[in-house]
Amino acid sequence: MSGIPPSLEKLAELMAKFPGIGRKSARRIAFSLLDRPREDIILLARAFLDVKDNVRRCPVCNHITESEPCDICQNPRRDSSVICVVKDSMDVLAIEKTTVFHGKYHVLGGLISPLNGIGPDDLSIEPLLIRAKEIHELVFAINSSVEGEMTMHYIRKMLSNCPVSISYLARGIPIGSDLEFVDDATLARALQSRIELKGE
Repeated sequence: MSGIPPSLEKLAELMAKFPGIGRKSARRIAFSLLDRPREDIILLARAFLDVKDNVRRCPVCNHITESEPCDICQNPRRDSSVICVVKDSMDVLAIEKTTVFHGKYHVLGGLISPLNGIGPDDLSIEPLLIRAKEIHELVFAINSSVEGEMTMHYIRKMLSNCPVSISYLARGIPIGSDLEFVDDATLARALQSRIELKGE
């Protein structure tokens, strides 16, 4: 764009690639950095690198962590007989905020979406199927979009011969809504009033 130094425009372009940041917001962020002390910029750059170098996926549940396994998987006070299945780690954070779920999690890392070229093998489904053999209840905390329904149907089908009880969130979650955008009280009620899925 004319009138903007190339280095600043490049920074804005990179910022705009992040979810939730449009071109105008990215440009505002880039401009605001010009007024920050150099030390703050260095700290920010180091924080980016620290996250990239130190945050990984838990080998058990696929949640983000700096330890292996993650703190939730290591916690002996969590109920190991119940696993809550979520799309991504943001959903784990949303559910943890409600303080009503005391089991463990499994992060799929996305949802089955043929239109976007995402199949079961692209997600953390196989490890979930293995874990499901050792638990009492599997709770689907996945939005009811087409992709969400497709993903839940696939997992249920793969677990058809497994005695695990399968349930899903009660009504109250808007169709297609990501859990991170649902208020704590609504999410808490949906978890506490979850509904068991019967055999197909």
